[in-house]
Amino acid sequence: MSKSGFNAPLVITPGEPAGIGPDICLLSEATLTGGTPRLYITDPRLLEQRAAALNLDISLNVIQHPRDYLPKTINVLPIDLGYACVPGNLDHRSGSFVLGCLEHGVSLCLKGEARALVTGPIQKSVVSSAFPNFTGHTEWLAERTDSDQPVMMLVDQGLRVALVTTHLPLADVPRAITSEKLTATISQTIDALKTQFGVKKPLISVCGLNPHAGEGGYLGREEIDIIEPVIRTFRDSGESIQGPLPADTAFTQRSLEGVDAVIAMYHDQGLPVLKHSGFGHAVNVTLGLPIVRTSVDHGTALDLSATGRAESGSFLAAIELADLLSRSH
Repeated sequence: MSKSGFNAPLVITPGEPAGIGPDICLLSEATLTGGTPRLYITDPRLLEQRAAALNLDISLNVIQHPRDYLPKTINVLPIDLGYACVPGNLDHRSGSFVLGCLEHGVSLCLKGEARALVTGPIQKSVVSSAFPNFTGHTEWLAERTDSDQPVMMLVDQGLRVALVTTHLPLADVPRAITSEKLTATISQTIDALKTQFGVKKPLISVCGLNPHAGEGGYLGREEIDIIEPVIRTFRDSGESIQGPLPADTAFTQRSLEGVDAVIAMYHDQGLPVLKHSGFGHAVNVTLGLPIVRTSVDHGTALDLSATGRAESGSFLAAIELADLLSRSH
């Protein structure tokens, strides 16, 4: 809480209106009590309609500024969706709405009027139909906040995985793995572990790119030419870092003993392992931004929208982690 007595809220964007974002927001509010104030940036009519479909009795407080927050109600900063949303049915008009909610949330965080940003799942194909250069939350947030090297990290209770590359076709991954990119990813991960997660002396494992981590160059030279020199530089500076490790053994129980984070070279190298162990409870964290941002570990699940079968575990975990990280940011 600031000296003026203003307790900045977490701002939450539900994401794709036709998906389960509104559902998990409402289901979470039905279980959450007290704690850090939460402010939803969305169309209040969308929440009312989804609550009716889910047979939830809700009370909304529609406000124009975070300072108007009231406890024991769902506080909403309104953004007009502009059409009647049908649960489960995508409408390309939602692209502008989704980015409008995000824009407002980021603005509040940058101005210090919100503590952190928590985002629900979006449908990239819908947003990119209106904004062709859009590739995902991570990249958009980096551009919006003038951040050069954002890092996508998935966090589960016993595992953290950070990615060198994110939403790229697999054929483009080798060219995207450069010394500069790998150095930035490792640096951002180590810094976050020390300053936000409270790990004084983190141990980092780095995966190789190729099978068997290149097998001495027989299966590729990226390990020899790029990954190993970067690792040596960090070791020489006093950091605890190991690798490059073959990805098929880097995630075994023995290899993970004492490890605080694993650096994976690409999206589907590291995330299937984490989601196998913690799907529905893991959290997506964007490192390297001037704001704290967390998100769910799943997609829009259109087939579950308005059915009452959506699970809010990952969303609740994202709220909890955003609260924790924002206290040390």
